[in-house]
Amino acid sequence: MARPLSQIEKEVRALSTAEKEALLRVLWEELDGPADPEVEVAWLREVSRRSAEIDSGAVQTVPADEVFRRLHSQLKR
Repeated sequence: MARPLSQIEKEVRALSTAEKEALLRVLWEELDGPADPEVEVAWLREVSRRSAEIDSGAVQTVPADEVFRRLHSQLKR
């Protein structure tokens, strides 16, 4: 017989942060399913392309605090 969800939640809350992170990874992979090899290859190509653009100076990075400041400003409108 399965334990009630409330009991499982209580047990999860008692775990260390590292244990919770490990459990979260397992659950996420369970929900997400196996990785699609084509998607993985496409992401690797995209990361390589973006990295090359940064390295060549074709694009400039924007610090995260600036990105969040701009977003916050836009959301206030």
